[in-house]
Amino acid sequence: MSDLLIRRLDELTHARHGQLLGRSLTGIEKENLRVTAEGRLALTPHPPALGSALTHPYITTDYAEALLEFVTSAQSDPEVVIEELRNIHRYVYQHLDGELLWNQSMPPELPPEGDIPIGWYGTSNSGMLRHVYRRGLALRYGKAMQCIAGVHFNFSLDETIWPLIDSAGGSNEALDDQERQSEGYMALIRNFSRYSWLLMYLFGASPALSEGFLQGRPHQLERLHGDTLYLPWATSLRMSDLGYQNKAQAGLRPCYTNLQAYLDNLYHAVNQPWPAYEALGTQRNGQWQQLSTHILQIENEYYATIRPKRVARRGERPLRALHDRGVQYVEVRCIDIDPFDPIGISLDTARFLRTFLTYCALEDSPNLPRDGWCEESAENFATVVREGRRPGLELSWQHRAISLPAFADQLWPGLEACAQALDAVSPQGGHMAALEQQRRKVDDVSATPSARLMQALRDSGQTFHDFTLANSRTHAQTLLQQPLPAELAARFRAASAESLEAQRQLESDTRTSFEDYVDAYHASLGD
Repeated sequence: MSDLLIRRLDELTHARHGQLLGRSLTGIEKENLRVTAEGRLALTPHPPALGSALTHPYITTDYAEALLEFVTSAQSDPEVVIEELRNIHRYVYQHLDGELLWNQSMPPELPPEGDIPIGWYGTSNSGMLRHVYRRGLALRYGKAMQCIAGVHFNFSLDETIWPLIDSAGGSNEALDDQERQSEGYMALIRNFSRYSWLLMYLFGASPALSEGFLQGRPHQLERLHGDTLYLPWATSLRMSDLGYQNKAQAGLRPCYTNLQAYLDNLYHAVNQPWPAYEALGTQRNGQWQQLSTHILQIENEYYATIRPKRVARRGERPLRALHDRGVQYVEVRCIDIDPFDPIGISLDTARFLRTFLTYCALEDSPNLPRDGWCEESAENFATVVREGRRPGLELSWQHRAISLPAFADQLWPGLEACAQALDAVSPQGGHMAALEQQRRKVDDVSATPSARLMQALRDSGQTFHDFTLANSRTHAQTLLQQPLPAELAARFRAASAESLEAQRQLESDTRTSFEDYVDAYHASLGD
């Protein structure tokens, strides 16, 4: 724990500013793959009772048509966010007509690639933009990849905090308020890149998968039993090179030195042609198959573990929103679905993530080497993904070997100070208790979700598919036995109806051709 962190916490816990840390906001976006009662990928369209996947504020789809995504509001109390996410699950389960939500990050047994439907958002230009983007993803990565699910955790600090962080030292006083806030979030991201290996150890929950997911691709996995493949010490195959990876993205290393450097790198990627994609073209036989032939079709195609974000206006490019109005929050994208929780993430996990991100924001965060990219941090992350539970595992810190528990021990004092500060301003507290729960996982690797899953597979003798199906059925029953109050159910029904009407209105506007719409979308980044 640095002196800078101590000074910043002292400033933020002073009586004049005592409530500011409590105003930090968290939100969750959780993906859920729809499957049949037998655990096969649902080939049905998005359920009409769930409204429009294009315009619904809480329920959409991501990539595959069957990959639901639930979006909560941003709240200062993680307990409120978790309850909101639970309510969305409860509503959706009332309208799945016997289907289940697959409560695992890695998908079930999948049909042939050609039979996996990708997301459909209607015939409006904005809906077709989403759909064609997903056609491009299928072309570049395969459709099986579009069935992987995860949890995205959004976090922001109160905007009035950033000048106080500056006054405690460690920042550039010449910046205006927007620049100061953006650079504060970039500093958070740099620290996240240094320490996010810890999240993969604590919350990685996908050490195994069904063989069919690989679609015959070469791999180094071992066979457990049946069609279950695994790595003996892995924490998250979802975040390994079995996930969204290809040669075009391999060289992308966005710089986290400052926001402009980050934007410049991604701007290059969405404007730089890639020969293999050029050979395919954007259209074939008069049908769109990808939005562009560049390294990235759009900036969201870069699959980072964390992103700086700004809420974009309809039709506005995310890079343009960041450039014009700065960073508003960060989105953490590396959290696996917790197979042991009915909604895939627990309140304790949410409280720990809030503590961890507060620590990343307040702790000293010097610039990374090599133009804002740290190979040491990237290798630590990849090592824990592949073999985080290996006895005696060593990581690297400042180019010296260090055991995983010893590295974690360096972080606990700062995390504890942040947890105590958050408990002091949070009505329900719970951050210190959540921190202690995670500390026990470092002391006892068998308590990690990846170890628990592997033990459950060994003890039951079930395949990955059969175990996850049984687990998902149990969670479904839990949620179905918790019907929503009539007033809340009515609000969800109204939101669904309003979203369908909003989609109809978008589709009624046919003044601009899709080709012109795509051209304007690409041109909106400017020079």
